[in-house]
Amino acid sequence: MARMTDQRRRLVLASASPARLGLLRQAGLAPEVIVSGVDEDALSAPTPSELALVLAEAKATAVAARPETAGALVIGCDSVLELDGEALGKPADVEEATARWKSMRGRSGVLRTGHCVIDTATGRRGSETASTTVNFGSPSDAEIATYVASGEPLHVAGAFTLDGRSAPFVDSIEGDHGNVIGLSLPLLRRLLAGLGITITDLWV
Repeated sequence: MARMTDQRRRLVLASASPARLGLLRQAGLAPEVIVSGVDEDALSAPTPSELALVLAEAKATAVAARPETAGALVIGCDSVLELDGEALGKPADVEEATARWKSMRGRSGVLRTGHCVIDTATGRRGSETASTTVNFGSPSDAEIATYVASGEPLHVAGAFTLDGRSAPFVDSIEGDHGNVIGLSLPLLRRLLAGLGITITDLWV
């Protein structure tokens, strides 16, 4: 067993998201975290799905280029909520978060999460966007105000999360719940497989 541990590939998460780190740890992985520092506002794409992928690829590419990640597997992810064809990231302030929730309630949006995995040992990469439909409930104005005052929606794409205070305001989802939290583990497994890597070989 010790020999297997010694041969396990280094895994680097190019994201500061504690939710993504938590998902990977729960799945038996132990990534290091190196934040990319990419200016997300400087990037654009024709569609929300493409934007999520562009952002994920930019993060992974920036971290994979660093000398300290040589030989590692680098994972980059980024999420946006698509509503009315528009890509919604983290709200800028309390007013935007409040308006966002009032526009989302009783409706459905699609959470798009771009994934990019780079094998720095070979230079090969795989990338794809995962999509999950989110059916929002209808919280009252008072509930929205209290939620926004908690500060949580200012730190997450789409101003909501399934693993926090806004969970009671989401009636249901259609698709991978992990993708809404920030990372699709089934898609990660497929991307790794495309690079010739079995995810169970990365377990700690």
